[in-house]
Amino acid sequence: MAILVYIPTPFRDLTGGSGHVQANGATIAELIGDLEHRYPGLGQRIANADGVRHHVNVFVNGQEMRLLAGEATPLADDDEVAFIPALVGG
Repeated sequence: MAILVYIPTPFRDLTGGSGHVQANGATIAELIGDLEHRYPGLGQRIANADGVRHHVNVFVNGQEMRLLAGEATPLADDDEVAFIPALVGG
C-alpha cells in the first residue's frame, strides 16, 4: 500500500530534505510506525506513547484526522497524508 506523505520543513532533516515520501500502513498509526522504520526519529517527532502529539495536525486527503477516526483512520493506496506542526509564538 503506497501512501504519499507530505513532510513539513521542520521534519525534513530526517528525510534527507525530501518534502514528500512514500510509506505504508492501513491506518494512521501503522503509517507512523512505517515512517519511524524508514526514517528513524520521524515517528517520534509526530507521536509519543499517548499517540499523535497535540501540536501536530494530521490531514488525510485534506480532512483532519481527529475529525475522522483519529489514529485508526483507515488508509488506502494513493491517499495523501500531511503532518503539519502547529505554529506557536507571538
